Amino acid sequence: MPDAARDGALQRGRPAAAMAPSRKWYIRTTGKWTISLDRFATSVDDMDMKGNTVYTVLHHGAPPKLPDPAEEMTALIELPPGDPGSPPHRHSGPVYGYMLEGEMIFELEGEPARVVRAGEAFWEPGGDVIHYQAANNLSDSWSRFVVVMFCVPGVPMLTYVGDEELEARRDRRAPRPN
Repeated sequence: MPDAARDGALQRGRPAAAMAPSRKWYIRTTGKWTISLDRFATSVDDMDMKGNTVYTVLHHGAPPKLPDPAEEMTALIELPPGDPGSPPHRHSGPVYGYMLEGEMIFELEGEPARVVRAGEAFWEPGGDVIHYQAANNLSDSWSRFVVVMFCVPGVPMLTYVGDEELEARRDRRAPRPN
């Protein structure tokens, strides 16, 4: 398949068969085609992408260190219109999420607040990092997202951060627009 046709198929989320006869998934980097799933090389060739299956990478990266031992929890979070979300908090392990619908204002310690929209993935490392915001950015509709959280057994999945600690660490928070 010519590069231009493959680019178009990839952008439209077409099935693998429309993208590459070899059934491997590709991304375009620096003018060359590279295998995006190279880290999973033992299983890429065995992936059966026949039919109408569409495979979309939502997040790909080296995971942070997981607690050892660890427990996992998957949850659906639903924020009413304009809801500020939970107060500043932290998790005992990493959290991976996917925005199902709506928009969320997402702010971690040391990073500027950003908007995560439906169809986008997000993550946070957990541990000592404070999660300042997970607010519904829409005033007229609900926002919903799914999270997969890893934690230390026996330690709460979410721990709220008090005013005293927030004040002591305020220099770690990214500048906020006025």
